Amino acid sequence: MNKQTAVIIPARYGSSRLQGKPLIEVGGKPIIQWVFEKAVQANLADRVIIATDNQQILETSLMFGAEAEMTLESHHSGSDRIAEVVERHPEIGYIVNLQGDEPMIDPENIDKVIKMVKFDENADVSTLVTEIKDMKEVENPNLVKCVFDSNNFALYFSRSKIPYERNEGHAKFYGHIGIYGYKRDALFKMTKSNQTPLELTESLEQLRVLQMGMKIKVDFADNKPIGIDTIEDLNNFKNQVLSGVKI
Repeated sequence: MNKQTAVIIPARYGSSRLQGKPLIEVGGKPIIQWVFEKAVQANLADRVIIATDNQQILETSLMFGAEAEMTLESHHSGSDRIAEVVERHPEIGYIVNLQGDEPMIDPENIDKVIKMVKFDENADVSTLVTEIKDMKEVENPNLVKCVFDSNNFALYFSRSKIPYERNEGHAKFYGHIGIYGYKRDALFKMTKSNQTPLELTESLEQLRVLQMGMKIKVDFADNKPIGIDTIEDLNNFKNQVLSGVKI
């Protein structure tokens, strides 16, 4: 049986900074609809599913024509929420975890993530990075950095500046973009395993994957899309929509 590729968008109602974030309307559409409409433009995705813990998000998603499913409220991460949905669908073999607060994601970047995990037999997981040239950003612990080998497999992710420049002038710095592709078995292997010491130390779920000996393939994006985490991010997105910037 040909395995389907599904983009799954975890959409949680609770948020410490923006309560009910997926339902906030911008330009006459809720944020979750903006994200969904970007996801369905990905050429390599067979379907897009919104996975939520909230009845209002479910009903809103169904109203604008999305496939949507309810999940447990008790999940600790988007990956766990996605795994619950995938378990119901044996036909899904490849999964993209697209955050529900990324209305400016480029559909071509979704396809890059799919291509790596679907066509590279050595890739358990895939993700994206972008080069950082602003040294303030390199030092910013909120921007996760990545180093990778000559075959573009991740060696490590960190909130610290990596690599450390003992000798300057040799390194490029890459910031991580939080979109993931998974082979089905890899998703279940990760979500059914306990958190690892590195993951707990840096609070980065992808370090569990690396510490378990699984392989994460990386590709490059031209820039980092701005996710909506704060009221400032929300106002920035609203201003872009109102000014007619192509989103």
